[in-house]
Amino acid sequence: MQRAEARPRQHPEGAAPGSGSGGDRAAAAAAGAMDPTSLLEPSLYTVKAIFILDNDGQRLLAKYYDDTFPSTKEQKTFERSVFNKTHKTDSEIAFLEGLTIVYKSSIDLFFYVVGSSQENELMLVAVLTCLFDSLNHMLRKNVEKRSLLDNLDGVFLVVDEIVDGGVILESDPQQVIQKVNFRVDDSPLSEQSVAQVRVPGLPFPLCGLAWEGSSWAVEEAW
Repeated sequence: MQRAEARPRQHPEGAAPGSGSGGDRAAAAAAGAMDPTSLLEPSLYTVKAIFILDNDGQRLLAKYYDDTFPSTKEQKTFERSVFNKTHKTDSEIAFLEGLTIVYKSSIDLFFYVVGSSQENELMLVAVLTCLFDSLNHMLRKNVEKRSLLDNLDGVFLVVDEIVDGGVILESDPQQVIQKVNFRVDDSPLSEQSVAQVRVPGLPFPLCGLAWEGSSWAVEEAW
């Protein structure tokens, strides 16, 4: 029985050993490992969308932070697909169209936070929890459709304090409520302003304000 002999690999004329495709790849990999610009940096833009639907899957509030779904029609089609996939399940996370979706329901409302497929699920859950707890505090533990619609401007303020342009700003509900109170107290009221906001810490509900010609008057609605 003859023993196989190890023969050196033949290289093209004029080529040095290791300079072929394998050597090129190894050299490129080594160069890339030493080049810090070749490393993927984590993105601050964590959240792609936040939306709240009723128990029929109809939009009550939605904010999109990139052009994944550029038109309202595409957004609502996506929301309907998400609702159909999630409203009868007990899970708290779903994957759809290459996106990661965390969600929570309360009475007749569904809350959704959307991120990319590579996004850290715990970050998205932190946003969802902060949103729900902040609204639970603002709406005096009455987190249902009627109450949310009556205080929709305040709900938008809460969302804007948690996420801005897809970047997570705050995950502490107490801080969110304090900042919302400050913004309501500090901002001049206009005819189209927060006429339906009910924010903890204010001496009266803002739904008791009425515009009378050229000034605001406090109605005895409470």
